[in-house]
Amino acid sequence: MSFSAENTDISNENLEINLLIEAVREKYGYDFSGYSRASLKRRIKKTLNESHSTSISGMIHRLIYEKEFFDLLLLDLSINVTEMFRDPLFFREIREKVIPVLSKQSSIKIWHAGCSTGEEVYSMAILLKEAGIYNRCQIFATDFNEVVLAKAKQGIFPISNIKESTKNYQKSGGTGSFTEWYTAKYDFAIVESSLQKNILFADHNLVTDGVFSEVDLVMCRNVLIYFDRPLQNRVLRLLSDSLSIGGFLAIGSKESIHFSGITGEFEKFSHTRKIFRKK
Repeated sequence: MSFSAENTDISNENLEINLLIEAVREKYGYDFSGYSRASLKRRIKKTLNESHSTSISGMIHRLIYEKEFFDLLLLDLSINVTEMFRDPLFFREIREKVIPVLSKQSSIKIWHAGCSTGEEVYSMAILLKEAGIYNRCQIFATDFNEVVLAKAKQGIFPISNIKESTKNYQKSGGTGSFTEWYTAKYDFAIVESSLQKNILFADHNLVTDGVFSEVDLVMCRNVLIYFDRPLQNRVLRLLSDSLSIGGFLAIGSKESIHFSGITGEFEKFSHTRKIFRKK
């Protein structure tokens, strides 16, 4: 049996990626083995190019001996694509259908799993404020990346994003002026401080950590798509176990709970968005 040089190169690349992921796990305790292989390759090659490393095997040496290089790699391996009122019609559905149900409760707990830099967390806080129920709410916003968590806690975002954020807010059914919710300062927009009052930002890793809390709404949008099927199933089980009966699970438009172990535990609540309710 013979192998082409191309197949050998592919095999070597996969081996290097496996070794790099194992080095990250052994050295720093982060397990990316259940992430989609195609996504991992893209992100690792992004770090390879931007860090001017000569090879993936060279990256392994650097991440073992250079904590700063690991921090750079971790940022690229994290899922940090977000914006205020991302998918505004989803937030309109939350505003018009989910919040009226939650508002009947004396206290409300919401978990944003994989919150990244916090834009969607603050978007939810605005919805709750405008519904007049924010004081009854506790929002838990978690991510495994300490760098993005620190940015989320600050609530400071580029002012260049405000035009798009305002459009999203209006499409989501915003009832006032978006300018009420931030202060412009130089090149940044600082979220209105009252939005941070009932938000707890915390370190939590969906891959390795357990049930976070019993909550009434879990927001875990556009995170599962980066996982392989076994890890998706494991995380969905974690999310389900974190929900109270009658609680809501919101996932991304390209994600699904079908063919998972939790399918029978939920009914579809929204006909247009991926929002499910626990039976």
